[in-house]
Amino acid sequence: MNGFSAHGLDDDAFGEKSDVKGSLRTFDAFPKTKSSYTAPSRRGGQWTVLILAICTVLSFSELRAWLKGTENHHFSVEKGVSHELQLNLDMVVKMPCDTLRVNIQDAAGDRILAGELLKREDTSWKLWMDKRNGGTGIYQTLSQEDNDRLEAQEEDAHVHHVLGEVRRNPRKKFAKGPRMRWGEKPDSCRIYGSLEGNKVQGDFHITARGHGYQEFAPHLDHSTFNFTHMITELSFGPHYPSILNPLDKTIASTESHYYKYQYFLSVVPTIYSKGARAVDSILRSNPSSHSNKNIIFTNQYGATSQSDAIPENPFYVPGIYFKYNIEPILLMISEERSSFLSLLIRLVNTVSGVMVTGGWVYQLSGWAIQLVRKRRGGVSEGVLTGKHGEE
Repeated sequence: MNGFSAHGLDDDAFGEKSDVKGSLRTFDAFPKTKSSYTAPSRRGGQWTVLILAICTVLSFSELRAWLKGTENHHFSVEKGVSHELQLNLDMVVKMPCDTLRVNIQDAAGDRILAGELLKREDTSWKLWMDKRNGGTGIYQTLSQEDNDRLEAQEEDAHVHHVLGEVRRNPRKKFAKGPRMRWGEKPDSCRIYGSLEGNKVQGDFHITARGHGYQEFAPHLDHSTFNFTHMITELSFGPHYPSILNPLDKTIASTESHYYKYQYFLSVVPTIYSKGARAVDSILRSNPSSHSNKNIIFTNQYGATSQSDAIPENPFYVPGIYFKYNIEPILLMISEERSSFLSLLIRLVNTVSGVMVTGGWVYQLSGWAIQLVRKRRGGVSEGVLTGKHGEE
C-alpha cells in the first residue's frame, strides 16, 4: 500500500532496532539519521571549512578591536586654572649666537628675555645637516611634507601611541647636539630649552642684534643676516620630545639677507587619558594636577606659515616670529575598553550569526542546485531510487 515493496525497499529499515542500544535511543531528544542514509559531500565539507575560517577571522578582529579600545573626543571650556604656559624649543639658526636676540612679548605686556632663559650653543650648520638630516629626508619643509610625516602626525594623535611613547621615553631632556670638528669655525647657533610664560596670546621672536629693540650694541651689517633655520622641536606644555608636532623636524632656507619668517600657531590644551574614570576625574578637578601614568596633559597646535623678503629700512625688522594664540577650549581624548563579558557576548553573537547565516545560504544554494537539476531532467539528491536505478 505504501509503495515501498514495489521498489524493493524494506519499511522496517526505517524504524529503530529492538536492542539495548535502540531502547536507549528513546531517551535522545534529538534522534539522529541513520549513518547508512547519510553520505558526505565535497560541497558540504568545503562550506564547513569556509564557515570556520570566517568565524576565526571575525573573532580575531573582535578581539583586536577590544584590546585596542575605542577613542572618544570630549570638548570642554578651558577653565584657565594654570596661568603659565611652558614653551619648549630646540632649533638651529644659521647665524652666530652673539648676533641673535631672543624675546617674548605677550598680550599681558610682559617682555621675557628668552635669550637668558634658553640655552645657546655655537655650532656648524653643515654638521647639523649631515648628522641630523643625513640625506634621509627626516627634516621637511612645510610646503613639501611627505606621506610618512603625515602618517606619523596622525599616529601621534592616538591615545595608545602617545601613552606608549611617553612610557618608553620617561626622560624629558633635550638630546645632545653633534660635536664640532677640530678646527671648524661655528657659523650657526643652537637655541634650546624650556621657559615659562603667561598663558595668553604672545609673540616669540628671534631677531638680529640691534634690530627690533633699542640697545647699546654695535650695529650688525645686513650682509651677515641669514635666518635660515631648522626646527627640531617646538611644543607647548610639559616636554614630551617623542610626540611629533606640526613644526617639529622642519627646515626653512633662504638666500636673502633681509628676510622675515612668520608662523601663526593656534594652541589647544589637550589631555590624553586611558579609561572613562580618568575622564570623569579630570572634569571634576584641575587637569594639570594629575600625575597618573594613564593621563598625559599637553597642548596641540595648528600652524600656518608666511615668509617673504622685506625692504631694508628701519620700519621692517627681519627675523623669525612665532605668533601663538591660546584657544579657550579643552580637548580630552580618551581610550576606553568594554568589559570582558561584553567581549564574550560579541564573540558568541558573531560566531552564531555566521553559522546561522551560513546554514541558510547552504540550504538555499542546495535547493537552487536541485531545482536546476530537475529542470535539466537530472535526478535530485533527495529522491530514492531502486536497485536498478529506476524511480
